[in-house]
Amino acid sequence: MRLKLAIGLWLLAVGASAQTDIWRSDSLQEVVVTGTGTQHLLKNAPVQTEVITHRMLKDYGGRSLEDILAGLTASFSFSEDDMGSQMQLNGLGNDYILILIDGKRIHGDVGGQNDLSLIDPQNIEKIEIVKGASSALYGSDAIAGVINIITKKHNEGLLVENTTRGGSYGDLRQHNGLGFAIGKLKSYTNFQLQHSDGWQNTATEDPSRTEYLIEDSQNKTVNRHTNWQVSERLTFDLLKNLELYAEGSTYWKRIYRPSGKYPIDMKFYDLEYRNQSLAAGGVWKLNKTMVSTNRPDQVTLDVNWDRHAYYYYYTAEWAMGDGLDQHGNFTTYYPYFRDDKVLQSDQRRTMAHLKGIFSLPYNNRLSGGLEWRYDYLEAPMRVEEGKATDHTEAAYVQDEFSHALSSKLSANITGGLRLNHNGQFGYRLTPKISGMLSIGENIRLRATWSQGFKTPTPKEQHYRYVKYMGGTYLYLGNEDLKPQTSNYYAVSGEYNWEGLNVTVTGYLNHVDNMITLVTIPNTQAPAEYIATYDPMKTRQYKNLESAKTKGVDVSVRFRLNRDWMLGGSYSYLDTDAKKYDATHDRLVDVVIDGMAHHKGSWFATWNHDVSKSYHLGAGIYGRMSSKRYYQIDGDGKGYQIWRIATNHEFPVSKKWLFRLEAGIDNIFNYVDRTYHGLHLGTTTPGRTIYGTLTVRFSQGKKLRFSNNKSNVKSSNNEED
Repeated sequence: MRLKLAIGLWLLAVGASAQTDIWRSDSLQEVVVTGTGTQHLLKNAPVQTEVITHRMLKDYGGRSLEDILAGLTASFSFSEDDMGSQMQLNGLGNDYILILIDGKRIHGDVGGQNDLSLIDPQNIEKIEIVKGASSALYGSDAIAGVINIITKKHNEGLLVENTTRGGSYGDLRQHNGLGFAIGKLKSYTNFQLQHSDGWQNTATEDPSRTEYLIEDSQNKTVNRHTNWQVSERLTFDLLKNLELYAEGSTYWKRIYRPSGKYPIDMKFYDLEYRNQSLAAGGVWKLNKTMVSTNRPDQVTLDVNWDRHAYYYYYTAEWAMGDGLDQHGNFTTYYPYFRDDKVLQSDQRRTMAHLKGIFSLPYNNRLSGGLEWRYDYLEAPMRVEEGKATDHTEAAYVQDEFSHALSSKLSANITGGLRLNHNGQFGYRLTPKISGMLSIGENIRLRATWSQGFKTPTPKEQHYRYVKYMGGTYLYLGNEDLKPQTSNYYAVSGEYNWEGLNVTVTGYLNHVDNMITLVTIPNTQAPAEYIATYDPMKTRQYKNLESAKTKGVDVSVRFRLNRDWMLGGSYSYLDTDAKKYDATHDRLVDVVIDGMAHHKGSWFATWNHDVSKSYHLGAGIYGRMSSKRYYQIDGDGKGYQIWRIATNHEFPVSKKWLFRLEAGIDNIFNYVDRTYHGLHLGTTTPGRTIYGTLTVRFSQGKKLRFSNNKSNVKSSNNEED
């Protein structure tokens, strides 16, 4: 263990962060958009932005978005289960992290956790990460930070690609893509399938939740699951500077839950999810002179509709009553039979977003927009009246001012303001201001202050449901919830010289009126619910927490030569939270669940063109976390996990590419055997192996109709 720790610290000391491309010396020329909503070179971005580039994604060979984020940056942690990914960013959970795909909000809530399997890792071009509150630009949810998944853009005349990945525990990842461009029309169809047989790290249940010792439970750490998705994107160049698009997708997921012989592991239903999405819009570039610089004045319009439905799929007969008579017997029964599928919740969201970006005199760049959002929740068994709705309107404006103070000194000031109007909570202003001072080509100093704002969701306000975990647990919404607010402060310094990049960021995020589930006395719950379910515990959403997260993120990178790159990042975190103690009617000091003081990630990669037709790459990756703290049920153990990844590319011709990937994850076979039902430091099953085969055909030129419009052919001479 000491040897592994020493190796990790050495790599960290000389490493590189995921903020730059591990291959290209001009990686700081990477164009980013998330921090300000406008395009900037990475080195000149006014807001500190972390980038996981396409080259890094290829070398790492991650099986999922969770795997990629946890392995390539130290700020994230995950605890995968049936209810989602349980993601944290710098101490704050999934509810406070806004996830975007090409700048649009992901939709797919699973128990308060976004379903990240909606994202096909084989279709990611790069990932941009902006930490801290960004509500002035993106609205609700952006309190801990923003993750923007930039997907690949396919402009080939004809593209056919297949990627198949297999690994331990029945892990299968399938990706197929078909793209073409005919004149002004471009199309890309994407299919992905993901499957895992799941795994069980322990068959022993938590003794505090059972009447007797159970060592042969059927409960798995991660259950067997399958999901697939088909998506389509069409774009059409109506005019030279006007592009229209339409896209849609459908998604299905099933989680298979084994049933045991004890009440704590006896399951009567699986979980099934169905998602659909539709979107349309366009971008109009206003000035031709700025198009070549990739920063044109433009107006964009996006309209999208998303649906996420969640079902119980019954695998055995089950009956439930809706009340008790004077003898304690159920008055009415609702029987369910094998293969019955019962809707639990149907969440729908409709959004429209109009945005403009304009260049102004004196080095000003103005952007602003209007947004409208309507949320609809249907949950016949989980909402008091069966349905709930919410709507929000917003207007925002942002100005970026740049000025050269001297030949080696320049400054950028970016200020933004957003006005939100929510149908239930009225108006709210959220400001943001950031500044950057550039000293020559080597030094960047940045500072940010921003406010966050998040209204309670319809589920937090109106949801009610019963969960059976060796006993009956009642969960209640709260219609008296208040919006959550935050203030985020950060300062950072970045130094670049001769292939060396060092970035240090210190931050403080203060969140007021945090919404969380707390245990309340049964006497405070509605009497009819207590009479019906007689719960062991009752939990309700309440504004009973305020919290501060504070820490330092450090990243260093050093390119040794053309072939070798070392990399790593380190994150220190501390939290200071207040939570209501219902028993003693007072606030007490607690940690935020899942908080770890120390996290780190590092890598060393080697890539070499062995010949014109063979490229070989290899890398070793490590990540660690100290103890993860929880308010109840004990703490999660600290861990170190190491990984070896190799890749082999065979460009057979200009049109054909074959790629092989193989690796071992968790080389030293670390597994957390904590009792099932307690919080785990990590859910890894131990040492696993994987292999991936990619076959890609690309014609490389746009196709055009022939004169008789009956055939399609390649056009090498005509102007695109």
